[in-house]
Amino acid sequence: MKAPYRRLTNILSRLIIFIFLVPTYIALVGADAFDTLTIQREINGHQPLFDCPQCINKKEQFVSNSVATEVEKDIDIIVTYTDTSGAIKIKTIKSKDLSPSWVWKNPIDDNQVKEDSKVNTIKDQPETRIEDNNEFFVDINKQPHKQSFPVHPAKLRRQALRQERRDRRTAELIQVGEKRDIQMQEAAIERAKTFNTNVKGKYSIWRREYESPNSDSTVKLMRDQIIMAKAYASIAKAKNATGIYDSLIKHSKRSQEAIGEATYDSELKPSAVDRAKEMGHILSLAKDQFYDCILMARKLRVMLQSTESNVEEVKKKSASLTQLAAKTVPKPLHCLPLVLTTDYFLLSEEEKKFPESKNLEDPNLYHYAIFSDNVLATSVVVNSTVLHAKEPEKHVFHIVTDKLNFAAMKMWFLVNPPGRSTIQVQNVDEFTWLNASYCPVLRQLESSRMREYYFKAHQTSTLTAGSDNLKYRNPKYLSMLNHLRFYLPEVYPKLEKILFLDDDIVVQKDLSPLWSVDLGGMVNGAVETCKESFHRFDKYLNFSNPKISDNFDPYACGWAFGMNMFDLNEWKKRDITGIYHGWQNMNEERTLWKLGTLPPGLITFYNLTHPLERSWHVLGLGYDPALNQSEIKNAAVVHYNGNYKPWLDLAIAKYRSYWSRYVKFDNPYLQLCNINSFMLS
Repeated sequence: MKAPYRRLTNILSRLIIFIFLVPTYIALVGADAFDTLTIQREINGHQPLFDCPQCINKKEQFVSNSVATEVEKDIDIIVTYTDTSGAIKIKTIKSKDLSPSWVWKNPIDDNQVKEDSKVNTIKDQPETRIEDNNEFFVDINKQPHKQSFPVHPAKLRRQALRQERRDRRTAELIQVGEKRDIQMQEAAIERAKTFNTNVKGKYSIWRREYESPNSDSTVKLMRDQIIMAKAYASIAKAKNATGIYDSLIKHSKRSQEAIGEATYDSELKPSAVDRAKEMGHILSLAKDQFYDCILMARKLRVMLQSTESNVEEVKKKSASLTQLAAKTVPKPLHCLPLVLTTDYFLLSEEEKKFPESKNLEDPNLYHYAIFSDNVLATSVVVNSTVLHAKEPEKHVFHIVTDKLNFAAMKMWFLVNPPGRSTIQVQNVDEFTWLNASYCPVLRQLESSRMREYYFKAHQTSTLTAGSDNLKYRNPKYLSMLNHLRFYLPEVYPKLEKILFLDDDIVVQKDLSPLWSVDLGGMVNGAVETCKESFHRFDKYLNFSNPKISDNFDPYACGWAFGMNMFDLNEWKKRDITGIYHGWQNMNEERTLWKLGTLPPGLITFYNLTHPLERSWHVLGLGYDPALNQSEIKNAAVVHYNGNYKPWLDLAIAKYRSYWSRYVKFDNPYLQLCNINSFMLS
């Protein structure tokens, strides 16, 4: 009886100890688990568990208990636990060995039941999340309550460093962005400077097809309609269909009025499109009545031939009028020699003379030959040459003119001497050795047949009838000044080298290096002008004549008069003037070449011409509007060869400034004759 009782007593005592120790163990383990869960949530970036008002009180309780524990001194704690085999064991530990997360909790708490009931109530709500055995919870429907808690200094330093890096990177990006903005603005400004704001015609991106600003499709359509209307009108008239004939003629006139002088669609009148539609309607009616392929082709062929004839006639008229304008002297330029001549004859004999100079025959100086009857043009040649000369005192200008302009030419240079350079003005009529018995050209010019050739153009009844070879009837071919270039050794017997210049050139660089060019035993130094098949011998000479074809190559490269360096010593050795006379005598009937000086020059200096670099002499400013501007600017001499001389109204506007910049517009004689920059601009 005692044994069972003793056994029951032991069991009850153990049970009482277990009942008192288990709540303590659960509290300690729960506190440790709670602390571990809190740390893990902070690492994962979740909100703290004590953000809700109910949890804040809990945390304060834990904190107070922890503080109370830390205040107490070392306390022995008896812990009862069950091992893996199921046996109950007891272990004693010191409170100081516990982590700060361990908290003291009274197992008998009056509020425990209330808290459990709250937790159970909350657990039943669908939108509430329960954590850590319903002890702590978070309401996801409510905005989390922000509360600051102590942060570790290392973490604060890391946060400060991260913020510093963010601020530094932000500043760098802002700076880079500002630099790019500035670069984009500068690029936009530069691009805007070159942007062409001129708008020609109409443009719309919404059109079905791209419309060029210079589109002429509508203009071409209307002109084609007019041609077809004329063809159908001709057929209608032949078939006595007066009604449709009148309609075609009427609509043709309206369409022509709508087109006017338009070249592009943008220049058409607003009514042009309506006129085109009306014309299209009447043409469709005419096509239904009169369309016959063979008959229409015949009518169009006749119209084409008629148009070609009209074009040829217009070309002849244009050439005739151009030649006439080229031969006409503008009134201001005609005034200038008259005023100069009047003042020249008012001078005394001593005042009419240039200062005596030994430079005129000094072979060591730079000598120029200019043969002209144009005072203003000659002054530009002299002024431009002296202006670019490095040693102007070594340059000597020999000017020869005719009797009519001798006084004016001499008066101009007496009043306007070319600085330190030397100048000489001579009258070609005073060269007594230049007569008909010695000069074949002079003899031919005095013949009756030559006079008839030159002056028969004005006897024709129409403008185009006498237009054949009209350019060769220019008065300059009747002047011996144009042929004097073949007599340079006779004009300047004591000189060794001389540079020949036309009066329609402009000098843009110092020409003295030309005297150092080795001509290699040749007589003439000139710039060649051949480009592919253009400006070759067959263009100037009649190769159907055996005298030409047996002695010259039709594909030989031509060259230009206008700036030529002549070696007078070689000239005399090879008797160049005699060669020239021989060929002139053979061409008395003009069967070898037409009149002029270049064809006999090509023959006379054949295989005796040394080619100079192209930059020395650029030609074409008197007829070609498409020359390379950089070549013109870099040329030593630019030549206005052709009909469009820079002092005429015919001049090509963009080339005129190269010449007019050397005209002294402030000169009293030019002002008196109303020659100003506006006239030559």
